[in-house]
Amino acid sequence: MPRDKIILACQDCQERNYHMTKNKRLHPERVEYRKYCPRCKTHKTHKETK
Repeated sequence: MPRDKIILACQDCQERNYHMTKNKRLHPERVEYRKYCPRCKTHKTHKETK
């Protein structure tokens, strides 16, 4: 089973900053990571988009 590509978007400015892969069998829900947003110039929560 290959890993699926996902895109992470900043919760404040909605800019799509990061591309990652994840195993949907182990993590069926949407993931959230705390990452640096270059537009906000600070660390913000990034959530998986469709």
